[in-house]
Amino acid sequence: MNLKPKRVFSNLLPAVLAATVAVACQTVQTTGGGAVGVEREQMMMIPARDIEQASAQQYQEVLVEARRKNALNRDAAQVQRVRQIANRLIPQTANFRPDAPAWKWEVNVISSNELNAWCMAGGKIAFYSGLIERLALTDDEIAAVMGHEIAHALREHARERVSKAMATGLGISVAGALLGVGQAGQDLMGSLAKVTFELPNSRLHETEADRVGVELAARAGYDPRAAVRLWDKMATQSAGAPPQWLSTHPSHASRQKDLADYAARVMPLYEQARRR
Repeated sequence: MNLKPKRVFSNLLPAVLAATVAVACQTVQTTGGGAVGVEREQMMMIPARDIEQASAQQYQEVLVEARRKNALNRDAAQVQRVRQIANRLIPQTANFRPDAPAWKWEVNVISSNELNAWCMAGGKIAFYSGLIERLALTDDEIAAVMGHEIAHALREHARERVSKAMATGLGISVAGALLGVGQAGQDLMGSLAKVTFELPNSRLHETEADRVGVELAARAGYDPRAAVRLWDKMATQSAGAPPQWLSTHPSHASRQKDLADYAARVMPLYEQARRR
């Protein structure tokens, strides 16, 4: 799902870039594999704290703007519902990384007709009312969306995308741009922000988020098969094509099969959670 909002972290990017120049490339395992077995090493060239700081600041800017438009948490019952689901999912993040439950989680609902939701680094979650209302989402389906978005944060996909951009060409001129700020530096920062925060996630990242997401939902006592039903609703609303924030996924049939396969794999976890 495409990370939103799209505004540039203009006041933080210079510090982020500077830190990146100084930090050597590392290959890390950000999460445990869980029952779904997502165990891919990732190349990181930027400290996690920089991405988390940028995300926290951007998140607050989004909330301020939504509040200004009277679009922040307008429906108390809806907000309570979304937060209750989050409160069941968040403890389950410990099954993938022990530090995650202690993140400074925030969960808010923005009144908008968009079919959208996202979770920034460090646990900053936003749900758009249009997603809930237009698709008439059940609690299981809300958990499917939220689990997917939380999975992006657990896997630190935003941090990985910054690192990849720097390793594949953008980073070559970072030091020069920092030394002579000028237009070249501005262009570089703008390009980096676009690659990181505007372009859709890769299919690999989306598939990882799907698989981790169904396990989070199952462990929290939500039916993981709801992820398949959710995709059907998305396709109906989008005239057979996914919304922009899902556009990098494989075909409808391929994604449904993968979700169904991994939902079946975590059904014992769901049944255990329901018994508890």
